[in-house]
Amino acid sequence: MTYQQTIAYLFKMLPMFSRMGSVAFKKDLTNTLALCEALDNPQTKFKSIHIGGTNGKGSVSHMLAAMLQTAGYKTGLYTSPHLYDFRERIKINGEMVSEDFVIRFVERVQPLIVQIQPSFFELTVAMAFDYFAGQGVDIAIIEVGLGGRLDSTNIITPELSIITNISKDHTNMLGHTMQAIAAEKAGIIKEGVPVVIGERNDETAPVFIEKASTERSPIFFAEDFYEVTEWQLAANYLRVKVVDKALKKSIPYQLDLGGIYQTRNIKTVLQAIHILQQKGWNINNNHIQAAFSSVKKLTGLQGRWEVVHQEPTIVLEVAHNEEGIRQMLQHLQHLSYNRLHILFGMVKDKEPELILSLLPKDAIYYFTQAQIPRALAATELLQKAQERGLSGVTYTDVNAALQKALSKAATDDLILVCGSIFLVAEVKRAEF
Repeated sequence: MTYQQTIAYLFKMLPMFSRMGSVAFKKDLTNTLALCEALDNPQTKFKSIHIGGTNGKGSVSHMLAAMLQTAGYKTGLYTSPHLYDFRERIKINGEMVSEDFVIRFVERVQPLIVQIQPSFFELTVAMAFDYFAGQGVDIAIIEVGLGGRLDSTNIITPELSIITNISKDHTNMLGHTMQAIAAEKAGIIKEGVPVVIGERNDETAPVFIEKASTERSPIFFAEDFYEVTEWQLAANYLRVKVVDKALKKSIPYQLDLGGIYQTRNIKTVLQAIHILQQKGWNINNNHIQAAFSSVKKLTGLQGRWEVVHQEPTIVLEVAHNEEGIRQMLQHLQHLSYNRLHILFGMVKDKEPELILSLLPKDAIYYFTQAQIPRALAATELLQKAQERGLSGVTYTDVNAALQKALSKAATDDLILVCGSIFLVAEVKRAEF
């Protein structure tokens, strides 16, 4: 098969959560373990860091990968979903896995696919682990797909576990309370492995503390060790001053990621690096400074308050759940612009009524949808929006909506594409 035929085969033959939703989610590790056993258990052949949480885990994963590769380590990075190219999920030092490897891997495991009938995610996890082991990475950053306890990535024993934060998302699969969701996320805490918690919350902290105690895992809440005291926002970067509470010292950093919400993730990353340093990983402040300023260049991170055009400003933002939208709106409050145009689409399982109720009433709306079965129809989204005091027009796809917004926008307007990772993924960014 060619690469395109191989990818088409995977998309067609394997249940894919991003397209189908919860029916594609396998609530046990049996298939992943069987795949990896057939591959001689590659997950045991490299060191790793395991990162879960509701929001921020993608950003934290990419920041840590940037720091480790800046420090000279051959660094694997597994994330999901991809935006434009399947190979974005599996990288080493910012370079995507080769098309040839993907073809050869699928050909090699085809009999297993027929026998085990894994999900798309289960197979891609096994593919990533096999690639990292074969390439001899020094360490791999592994992002949880969904939840934690039963996520396919949860067959590794990492150097460090990280849980960025907890908010309500995927409640139909993870539970309807913060404590229930936290319990699922806490499933990545392993015996004796230190864990960093990005944000302290009165509802969820006891869940993490109890799990860490049971596993005899040292637990660290990032905000107990670091505090962002100042920040300055620009279109394509964020300058911060961070106080190291132990050293009682303020250190400036500049990130090439523009979102204010990164001030939360910075603390998590710095505490994670501190623990890695204590475990013998050679990462110094020069590495940290250089990596923070070049995360996108080093790792290819996209879609996090990503400015792709000026005059008017066009921003791509993958915020798609309640907390993510709240953080995005907080960021908007600190910007200067004339009119706000919001291109908005959602998937069916994201509580649209709640999220629509958060959006500003005075924006100009273009309701649209991603081209996947899981997408909420733009016409239905408009109806729900009107019930919450929002008005706008529907478009069959995001690029039609974007062209209309560009034709209406003045040079000092802001055009924001948000609401679904899959909507952002369909923007034809090559045109900008």
